[in-house]
Amino acid sequence: MPYEVRFCPHCATELQPITLAEDGGDKERLRCPACGWTHWNNPTPVLAAIVEIDGKVLLARNAAWPGKMFALITGFMEAGESPQEGIAREVKEETNLDVQSTTLVGAYEFLRMNQVIIAYHVVATGQVQLSPELVDYRLYDLPDLKCWPAGTGYALADWLRTRGHEPVFFTAEENAERRRRLDEQAPAATPPKD
Repeated sequence: MPYEVRFCPHCATELQPITLAEDGGDKERLRCPACGWTHWNNPTPVLAAIVEIDGKVLLARNAAWPGKMFALITGFMEAGESPQEGIAREVKEETNLDVQSTTLVGAYEFLRMNQVIIAYHVVATGQVQLSPELVDYRLYDLPDLKCWPAGTGYALADWLRTRGHEPVFFTAEENAERRRRLDEQAPAATPPKD
């Protein structure tokens, strides 16, 4: 179950759904009836990397995922870093690769997790050494990549188009099976790689 804010971080009073006038009109949000603090529930920025190494794209498998599920390198942006610094840090932490160049691919919604994914294409060098969070990786030639119909899958598809490749997506049946196996194993502790 996703984390849910229930108490005011200032005075510890239980939050309540309270409607107040805002710039866009009346809006119900969780608010503190004692001190007026508002839980805005803004989306969390998540960084994603299409990691290119020696002309191939690296996809990795999280330890909590089914055996055939591989995705982009992702992680949360930290306070005090730019998105470019954050994605270079995440790539280093998760794969031990050094980012040589970074190009913005785009920003993608991930509504199910209340996240905004900021996706980059990075060219990296070095020897892959996975963090304990990851258990496997694969290097793909561009024509062999298959995209998934959500967040980072759309980023991968957009990037493939810039390389002259029309992306191939999982079929609805393949994606349903992929999601089912992921949902069966989801501990909801790490940022999703969708």
